[in-house]
Amino acid sequence: MVLGKNSRGEGTKLSNYCSTVSVAVFVAFCLVGVWIIMSTIVPIQNPVIQVSETISDVKDVQSDSKQFEERSGDIPEESIEGDSQTLKPQSDSFAESQNEQKEIGEVSDKMANENQEVVRESSDEKNDFEKDPGNTAEENDQMRNVKPSTDEKEKESDGTLNSDSAETETLNGEIHNDELRGSVETLDEKESDKSANDNKLGTEKSMDKVTQQDEIVNETEEESAKINTHSETTQSSGESNTDSHENNQASKNDFITDTQSETLIETSAENGTWSTQATESQHEKESQKSSVSIDSRRYDWKLCNTTTGSEYIPCLDNWQAIRRLQSIRHYEHRERHCPDEATTCLVSLPEGYRSPIRWPKSREMIWYKNAPHTKLVEVKGHQNWVKDAGEYLTFPGGGTQFKHGALHYIEFIQKSLPKIAWGKRSRVILDVGCGVASFGGYLFEKDVLTMSFAPKDVHEAQVQFALERGIPATLGVMGTIRLPYPASVFDLVHCARCRVPWHLEGGRLLLELNRVLRPGGYFVWSATPVYQKDPESVEIWKAMGEITVSMCWDLVVIAKDKLNGVAAAIYRKPTDNECYNNRIKNEPPMCNESDDPNTAWNVSLQTCMHKVPIDASERGSIWPEQWPLRLEKPPYWINSQAGVYGRAAAVEFTADYKHWKNVLFRSYLNGMGINWSSVRNVMDMRAVYGGFAAALRTLKVNVWVMNVVPIDSPDTLPIIYERGLFGIYHDWCESFNTYPRSYDLLHADSILSTLKKKCNIVAVIAEVDRILRPEGYLVVRDNAETIGEIESMAKSLNWDIRLTYSKNGEGLLCIQKTFWRPTKVVTIASAIA
Repeated sequence: MVLGKNSRGEGTKLSNYCSTVSVAVFVAFCLVGVWIIMSTIVPIQNPVIQVSETISDVKDVQSDSKQFEERSGDIPEESIEGDSQTLKPQSDSFAESQNEQKEIGEVSDKMANENQEVVRESSDEKNDFEKDPGNTAEENDQMRNVKPSTDEKEKESDGTLNSDSAETETLNGEIHNDELRGSVETLDEKESDKSANDNKLGTEKSMDKVTQQDEIVNETEEESAKINTHSETTQSSGESNTDSHENNQASKNDFITDTQSETLIETSAENGTWSTQATESQHEKESQKSSVSIDSRRYDWKLCNTTTGSEYIPCLDNWQAIRRLQSIRHYEHRERHCPDEATTCLVSLPEGYRSPIRWPKSREMIWYKNAPHTKLVEVKGHQNWVKDAGEYLTFPGGGTQFKHGALHYIEFIQKSLPKIAWGKRSRVILDVGCGVASFGGYLFEKDVLTMSFAPKDVHEAQVQFALERGIPATLGVMGTIRLPYPASVFDLVHCARCRVPWHLEGGRLLLELNRVLRPGGYFVWSATPVYQKDPESVEIWKAMGEITVSMCWDLVVIAKDKLNGVAAAIYRKPTDNECYNNRIKNEPPMCNESDDPNTAWNVSLQTCMHKVPIDASERGSIWPEQWPLRLEKPPYWINSQAGVYGRAAAVEFTADYKHWKNVLFRSYLNGMGINWSSVRNVMDMRAVYGGFAAALRTLKVNVWVMNVVPIDSPDTLPIIYERGLFGIYHDWCESFNTYPRSYDLLHADSILSTLKKKCNIVAVIAEVDRILRPEGYLVVRDNAETIGEIESMAKSLNWDIRLTYSKNGEGLLCIQKTFWRPTKVVTIASAIA
């Protein structure tokens, strides 16, 4: 009995112990269950995700899990991580949570292994790439920049995919929510149909992958057609969201990799042996530090009150400076006279202004209210310059010397001298005193690029008409300073009754043409002294004959155009110095060897000639390759030179061209929210080798590009001309010689951050606003700080932010100007006549 009693007592203790253990185990399981459930619930990482998308993801998560697991090998870890963080209801069962965790764990293990394989393959490919002697230094540098980011992704995938709890880490380990603002701000609620592909943010590949471009064109076009932020925000399938996330992340990573590589090159660049216009012309501007805060709330934009109103050009409408001129004999009043302080006000719009007519229809007609001037209709209408057609101004294509149309006149020149070979030998030409630029406008049909220029004079709005028509033109005059172009760059110079007195003062102005004309190039002079016999014409013709002979120009042919009743004399510049050396009189004299013919910014005209380069390694000693081969082939004379970034110039030339082809194809043309059908006039504010313009040409975008080489940048403008493009020197601390609303797109690559240090950046943006048409685009590539500042200014101007993105200190911004104008007005004393 005692034994039995004791047995019952021990049994009771055992039972109590088991109960306690059972409770503890039960509580532990409950805690584990709660912990597991809670671990599957994380905050929404991407604030851009729409509610409808989130709900759809919740509904479809089970059905998609198998498909997701099967396709995981084709999807980056960022995409998987994003889907694993989709919100789940708290009422999901414990078993369901366990199954999902198991599936995610299996996918994570599989992805980690595959990522390691990819990294090893990438490393092997990099080693092979660097061993390949055919690769350029530029391409090797790009690969070195890609490699670290790949290693970082491997480490991040190991750490993130094997974690039991999903934390709100940054996408791809580095992209924060504030950096994803571009996804939100690319949505334009007013004009969503114009930005169908905005979610393809900056998909730019490194230069080393550009050579694969031809193979991926079709595939990329198909992919871009599928990606549509605006029309597909309500898609519900997990697969759709995964694909979109994959494309967005790949795009951002590609852009940052490309931008970082490029910026590293930019920051290490030094002028070195490359001269700059600022140094050579001794015209460095004093710094104009901005005193305006970058806080958009403190901007106080005002309209400029000036005599010229909506057509205000600060450096040409400085009446205070013009009134102080002691003489206007050499057209000094038509030259640049910039205000002491750069203008920060905005130019008004003409009443009734509307978006320009698109090219090529614009070549024949423009809206009257966009350029409301009829004086040329009255004085030149009979020569078919321009006609008044009610709400339109029409352009029959005529000119003073070609009343029956520019095309016939162009053919007449070609037949007169077949060696001119429009679009082959003669690609880049200069048209002096261009009128409404119909000559250059119709030369596009011959694949000829024409730099047309004329002064802002009594021929009211002639250059404004040209630009409104979509034809290249700039304001300029042959007065007392050199034209803003390098020496020996134009294949042909044309003057059709251009009102320039070539024969006066020892041919001083003709000698300036000699400077910019390429050795072996032609001067086509179609003017009354060539074919009329009145005393004045005879006298001018005789003087021209004497001057051109002393300059060693050959009079090749005098041809008559019976249809138009005119004639043209065609001269040719010598290709060697034999004639110069054999002249009896040294008139005009040869320039001193210390006089650099390429120095053009604010340099006074010289009554002298420069010797023709004859050394095989000198620029100008050999005629460029025929067009279009010259576009892609590095000029022969840069083969022995170091480039802007310290490597061989020819290598940099090729790499720059490949780079911009890739950037345009993979990003600008599809993923920036730019409506390229509305873009015709383009300006590259810092052109370097002209790769941006060359790539646009290669990709058959129907635009022309004004390539600007800032005066304090390496002087690469001769290279741009050599490849069959054109451009101009300019100081961006001053206004550009063009009418307001001249350009559809401005491209500012790594320049605004530099201008902040030397100019009033608010004045620079005011100038950008002046040049850009309403609904035109500004694309900025620069450091993140500058991107933020420009974005702040754009918002204060009520511009639309099409895309903004930054990472690792670098960024991309695409903004679109609107029709907004401020209501406050400020009077510009210097601009009151």
